[in-house]
Amino acid sequence: MAANNNRRMSGKKGAQVGSGGQRRKGLEGKGPTPPAEARKGHKKNRIAGAQARQAARRPTSRTGGPRSKSASEMVVGRNPVVEALREGVPASTLYVQQFIDNDERVREALQLAGERGGIHLMEAPRPELDRMTNGLNHQGLVLQVPPYEYAHPEDLVAAAFDEGQDPLIVALDGVTDPRNLGAVVRSVSAFGGHGVVVPERRAAGMTAGAWKTSAGAAARTPVARATNLTRALEQYKKAGVAIVGLAADGDHEVGDLEALSGPVVIVVGSEGKGLSRLVGETCDYRVRIPMPGGAESLNAGVAAGVVLYEASRRRA
Repeated sequence: MAANNNRRMSGKKGAQVGSGGQRRKGLEGKGPTPPAEARKGHKKNRIAGAQARQAARRPTSRTGGPRSKSASEMVVGRNPVVEALREGVPASTLYVQQFIDNDERVREALQLAGERGGIHLMEAPRPELDRMTNGLNHQGLVLQVPPYEYAHPEDLVAAAFDEGQDPLIVALDGVTDPRNLGAVVRSVSAFGGHGVVVPERRAAGMTAGAWKTSAGAAARTPVARATNLTRALEQYKKAGVAIVGLAADGDHEVGDLEALSGPVVIVVGSEGKGLSRLVGETCDYRVRIPMPGGAESLNAGVAAGVVLYEASRRRA
């Protein structure tokens, strides 16, 4: 009877001993099972962690040269291939079509590749060359150009100071024609500069066309790539380098600017738009090149050459 009375009493109001909702919560799902790589203690998680630590310890090369993580480039066609080899454009492999008509250009390409050394000669059937070039008219010759390895912007200043010299650097803002980049590299080399800086995005890179226009100067003059050009210029300012931007409405004429005799970065904008707003605001000086002939602007290669000559003259 006591047991029955207790069961009847359990329906009365008042504090009761219960689960506190824990049983209901225990029935709720906890979401999908995470992948093995994300589960702590799992073998794949330990492997992924070790790989990440190894990648973090791996040193990043910061010197100029013809290699990087970007994709390689193909020079296609008999005349372009011969011209690239004549100009010393870095190359890793020369592909020659099987049963190709052995004309004068083919013979010269083979001779130049053999004389230089370090270029692999590969014979390939036409369908394979068609596939490699996405159907371009390769005429039986394809030259593989290894990707360029860019320097770090800080390396250019450090190299100048190590040589006991004031840095003389050109930065390009919005210049998208590789031939202009090659021309600037050539001018920097000719006037004793220490390198060129280009933005990582929306800018010309060191393609085969830039190498050809530089006329071999790209092998001697490093090109650095900046993730953010404005930030790179600010770092140069902190290192005591003056930032001189070229602008048609500049406050100073290039021949009157004393800053060109010391450590300086010359910033050249695109021919159409000039300097971008943020880059222009970062410049210590905005200079103009007087043009009595009435031309509205000069292309990047010519403008950089004019200012580099003035800086070199002042340092002589």
